[in-house]
Amino acid sequence: MKHDTALRALVFDVDGTLADTEGAHRAAFNEAFAEAGLDWHWDEPLYTRLLEVSGGKERIAHWWREREPMTDIDAGAFADTVQRLHDLKTAAYERRVREGAVTLRPGVLALVRAAHEAGLALAIATTTSPINIAALLRAALGPDWRFLFQVVEDASTAPRKKPDPQVYVQTLARLAVPAAACVAFEDSANGLAAARGAGLATLVTPNAFTRHHDFAGALRVLPDLQGITLGDLRAWHAAAAR
Repeated sequence: MKHDTALRALVFDVDGTLADTEGAHRAAFNEAFAEAGLDWHWDEPLYTRLLEVSGGKERIAHWWREREPMTDIDAGAFADTVQRLHDLKTAAYERRVREGAVTLRPGVLALVRAAHEAGLALAIATTTSPINIAALLRAALGPDWRFLFQVVEDASTAPRKKPDPQVYVQTLARLAVPAAACVAFEDSANGLAAARGAGLATLVTPNAFTRHHDFAGALRVLPDLQGITLGDLRAWHAAAAR
């Protein structure tokens, strides 16, 4: 294996990958709709389908357009309403995280700590909002969580949502590490496409909302990261690089 392809960095998606967040997100969306006086309700089958649209605001806008004709709605008012609903949803999600409704998925914390101690670079590449990331990781890893991750790319820095590879391209540029020296961690087909589009070998840990997706091209598809070691990752990564 060439030196420049030795494993040097791990890059993590957040929602559904670091933690099973989607149930809390769905509940927060419904809480926001109720608070705004709307009769919208996203049950699990509907939300599973809507997750094919990356980004919370994009998801709201997609559902609204699908539900009602847009001919009589001013574009500015439409955007303002979507933003207001998303703000209400973000606040509701933060409350749920603070109340302990979301925890890291099995094996995540052990792998992150092992990688950090071994000197591997750690990064986050997500299209969720900075507020959501901070709420989750502050609760899961403590107030110093930011020191674990050299790079955090999110919806504020990478506006083009997955499956567009923008967030991964920017993460790699800021890490100054070639794609061939990284492993990405994702939970969805859109995430896999984004990571693979930037040239990253990608390990997928599906969840209840994404296990029906097509993960062709993944480095590995595993139930979770429980028991997965850096030795495992290095071996899989090296085999894929040959």
